[in-house]
Amino acid sequence: MEYSRAVRTKTTATAMLGRIIAPIGRCLTPASAKEILALRADKKAKRRVEELAAKSDRGILTPEERAEYQLFVEVGDFVALLQAKARRYLSEHTTA
Repeated sequence: MEYSRAVRTKTTATAMLGRIIAPIGRCLTPASAKEILALRADKKAKRRVEELAAKSDRGILTPEERAEYQLFVEVGDFVALLQAKARRYLSEHTTA
């Protein structure tokens, strides 16, 4: 897939996901927002992503590994959107 098409596709998917998870923003509390901001992959997942990224850089991913790597990327995007919503919530609902 050419780069500009891939970027447009990812941007469209991210925007759509943002709309889908919008109701989550209405359910946040300060405590739940802080929990979302604390979400991190565990050591095993981080090691696997690093391994897949290295193989991707070398162009030697199998189709199964490519699918696994894509899933990690998509989950990361989802978590990033949730964390953006949590940050926005806290900025709007935390007293200084």
